[in-house]
Amino acid sequence: MSSSVVISGSGLWTPEYSVSNEELVDAYNGYAEQFNLTNKDAINSGEVAAKPFSSAEFIEKASGICSRYTYIKDGILDIHRMRPLIPQRNEDELSDQAEIAIHAAKSALKSANKTADDIDVVIVACAYTQRSYPAIAIEVQEALGIKGFGFDMLVACSAATFALHRAYEMLAAGTAKSVLVVNPELTSPQVNYCDRDSHFIFGDVATAVVVENKETVTSEHAFEILSTKAVTQYSNNIRSNFGYVSRANDSDPFAADKLFHQAGRKVFKEVCPMAAEHITEHLARHQLTSEQVNRWWLHQANINMNTLITRKLLGREPSKQEAPIVLDTYANTASAGSIIAFNLYHQDMQAGDYGLLCSFGAGYSIGSLVLKKL
Repeated sequence: MSSSVVISGSGLWTPEYSVSNEELVDAYNGYAEQFNLTNKDAINSGEVAAKPFSSAEFIEKASGICSRYTYIKDGILDIHRMRPLIPQRNEDELSDQAEIAIHAAKSALKSANKTADDIDVVIVACAYTQRSYPAIAIEVQEALGIKGFGFDMLVACSAATFALHRAYEMLAAGTAKSVLVVNPELTSPQVNYCDRDSHFIFGDVATAVVVENKETVTSEHAFEILSTKAVTQYSNNIRSNFGYVSRANDSDPFAADKLFHQAGRKVFKEVCPMAAEHITEHLARHQLTSEQVNRWWLHQANINMNTLITRKLLGREPSKQEAPIVLDTYANTASAGSIIAFNLYHQDMQAGDYGLLCSFGAGYSIGSLVLKKL
């Protein structure tokens, strides 16, 4: 029964605002200069560490990122604020995250030739939700006029693939007829724009995917999900400590540990071999080798990670067509990165071609799907 589950459409919403490396560096260096002057005595005595300066070249070399999109640009480049200025909406207004989710969802429904009446489950899966309840998924469901149920999933950068796993399982079990998976990645509020090593990493975006049974597919570009594979292994190397208990801790909500932070070198060293092994084992389940995979839609975190993983898998440098990169303009969009790559680079594939969709991130968590073009 699992062989009849298909991805029949995908959608992508890109924010209208973009921030270049140069803009981001100018703001960060201005902040760093101000910080170092203000804390000169403490820095000289060794009580406080001076803020190092950055450059656009450093960012591109370290990550492959040249720019990123952002939901709201105001405030990010203000050295006296260093965070986006997102006005709070009233409780009777559509939330920011639901709004961007709906843009991507409508695009995915159109791509799949589906209407709200065809969908009975909505999953919103992302790294962060802007509130705990009511679920963003149920808000999206209501706004789109979908009957059935919805729920939120938080699995950091693997949220999109893990949600696709749930959709696949529901369809295989016959408990759903068509599932809409949406990834509204509003990451900018969790970025520490005052930290040289992480202020450039993330961008905002929303993606969506429609999953249904093969028998009901009417779209032109559809992919059969041959199987899914997931693994998690606890690690503290990627973390954010912000949560509802922070209020009871009497802790500073603006403290660096409440925002995204990571031990980047450890993550690189540990996740790359873990992801390569995971993918190899998943392909072997279908008697496939890496050379038989026509398209790699990998998590878009860091160009050096993607290059190392694909080299391990292929024994050579992949072509841009084989393993498309979108992080140069989108940056790391948490769970949405591999879905952006899929959305932008799948229509040229031929019937019978194989593709591998994979994400990896905090947890650690890795989720993959082996796909075959119908």
